[in-house]
Amino acid sequence: MQIVKDNGPITGEQIADRLNLTRATLRPDLAILTMAGYLDARPRVGYFYTGKTGTQLLTENLNKIFVKDYQSIPVVVNENVSVYDAIVTMFLEDVGTLFVVDANTYLVGVLSRKDLLRASIGKQELSTLPVNIIMTRMPNITVCEKDDQLIGVAKDLIHKQIDSVPVIKKTENGDLEVIGRITKTNITKAFVALADEY
Repeated sequence: MQIVKDNGPITGEQIADRLNLTRATLRPDLAILTMAGYLDARPRVGYFYTGKTGTQLLTENLNKIFVKDYQSIPVVVNENVSVYDAIVTMFLEDVGTLFVVDANTYLVGVLSRKDLLRASIGKQELSTLPVNIIMTRMPNITVCEKDDQLIGVAKDLIHKQIDSVPVIKKTENGDLEVIGRITKTNITKAFVALADEY
């Protein structure tokens, strides 16, 4: 990198000569530095130093990760199911958030572990209490779309102190169809995958 920084533009052959290596030996290293964004290569001109720091390159790569790349399958329940059934669904599906839909399967609410725990502490009959009584409703639901940047969703999860966000698709009528979910686990997988690339 220092050779390119001091002498760029410089060809691969010239770099190899300075290091007393063959061009073939150097090729994988130049490819990695170019893919990582530290160097830029132009045909018949040579290599340039981009001047970008590791932090700048990381930020650029974070901004290239989208919801659609890491979303998982949503777990939904109908707004008329009982709190008891919602608790069973949450347990069986091993999730921390359920998305509540109406008869047309459009998003109307969200149920978190806290919501269900709060309901179970009271004296209500959980098998007859419908989830639409205790769920969080619009406009208090944070949503995202498949083409949103994942880093923006991560910031929402931290800022709002929530575990999961529904991935929605808006209909012509303005209703919200649930097509996925982004959780803290999805975001952790994305960051681990990003680290593995370096």
